[in-house]
Amino acid sequence: MLPTTGFLVPLLIASKITLQLAGSALLLGLLLALGLTALRRGRCALLRRVAHGFTLLLQGLPELLVLLLIYFVPTQLLHLLTQRYINLSSFGCGVVALALIFAATATETLHGALEAVAKGQTEAATALGLTPWAVFWRIVLPQAWRYALPGLGNQWLVLIKDTALVSFIEINDLMRQTHIAALATGKKLTYFLLAALIYLVMTGISQLMLSRLRQMASHFERSPG
Repeated sequence: MLPTTGFLVPLLIASKITLQLAGSALLLGLLLALGLTALRRGRCALLRRVAHGFTLLLQGLPELLVLLLIYFVPTQLLHLLTQRYINLSSFGCGVVALALIFAATATETLHGALEAVAKGQTEAATALGLTPWAVFWRIVLPQAWRYALPGLGNQWLVLIKDTALVSFIEINDLMRQTHIAALATGKKLTYFLLAALIYLVMTGISQLMLSRLRQMASHFERSPG
């Protein structure tokens, strides 16, 4: 039994919003993860502990709770400071929350990937006269990228599915629109199965792209110079 055609376009629009949400969270999350990784590998012991504690805190909290805290806490703080209610963007809050969740695990992945690069290679490259910048870009990064890619790829797939959480803060993503359509038509099984199919298409295409990236990373590592 096919869904009522009147809800097909809203579902496609909601799917686009879901991808925009996931893509924005991925970019912001990677930037945060790179920053936290740099702090964890830096020389300042205090900053290393702060970065490590921050990732542990995010990993220890339920993802839905992180989303709700990001959505409600800034609003309450702004109300206390200005004595006015300021309505924050649900989409922006969703992106920030998902980015923080992604960054917590991506930081561990990036840190582990950098640790996996043999220190003897960097020492040998330095002895040959390469600058620290050249050592990082030509020796460390190509290998770390290959080590980190499987973990980051899995975290991207999790991020796509985690976007379903934002329906709690009234973002019209795929999950929220599916729920609206199911209630309006009474065809709950039909619409939830359709949503499952759309999520599978998203993750399936992502897996194909990740496979291609892994092939490119392996080729880049084997390339001379």
